[in-house]
Amino acid sequence: MSNLVRIDVDGIEPEHGAPAPERVVSGNPQFRTWNSEEAEGDLYAGIWEATPGKWQIVYEEWEFCHILSGYSIIAEDGGGEHHVRAGDSFVLRPGFRGTWEVVETTRKEYVVRL
Repeated sequence: MSNLVRIDVDGIEPEHGAPAPERVVSGNPQFRTWNSEEAEGDLYAGIWEATPGKWQIVYEEWEFCHILSGYSIIAEDGGGEHHVRAGDSFVLRPGFRGTWEVVETTRKEYVVRL
């Protein structure tokens, strides 16, 4: 077993999901997640994809994101809007509250620590 783990979708069956119905603001967003790594300390890494729609988000975890494709708008309660596209990287810290709106199907690489 190698200590190098590729973050890609090859050979991984995606998990399908969606935001909880009470969090959906508009559309019918659907998720696919390819979790490539689970490590000690509740650490996860992989690829996530969402179809257009808007939903409320509440982060209790820490997450690093790198947008691979698409276009989304992340709005922070009491703050501004953050437009994210392919090539953008950012961190969502615990306590972040707001909305995530997928304008064009968005795919990101993520690292999450619970």
